[in-house]
Amino acid sequence: MDEQHHIALIGAGDDERAVFTEYEIGPVCKLTCAYRGKTIEAEAPDFFEALCLIRRQLEPEGLIPFCYGASLNVYPSGMARDMGAGLKAYRMKKGVHARMADLVEIFTSGPDVIPASVDAQEAFWREWLATPRV
Repeated sequence: MDEQHHIALIGAGDDERAVFTEYEIGPVCKLTCAYRGKTIEAEAPDFFEALCLIRRQLEPEGLIPFCYGASLNVYPSGMARDMGAGLKAYRMKKGVHARMADLVEIFTSGPDVIPASVDAQEAFWREWLATPRV
């Protein structure tokens, strides 16, 4: 069954939202994003990667989806990507191991979402990986 998510767009007009739709086609995760009368789509091995591909197409327009999957300090583990199609990711704090309580769904949002570009999010993840954790 295809799942839809209505997500606010940061950098857009007030209350502007996009509709993200998930499609699982065998091993391929397809994601579409409908906004401003147009649709962009991406196919990837997991939904987090598909979301990143769509975000890269939104970035030139100054748009960032307001959801955990586009938050600076959120990134999926390899297991979340392999076993859960990348639909869940961890909220990370530098110097602290991620725990089950830190898992969030990438298409949901909360008060702790920090909208970021794909490159900034990947840089934060790399810094987190390189930082000793307790």
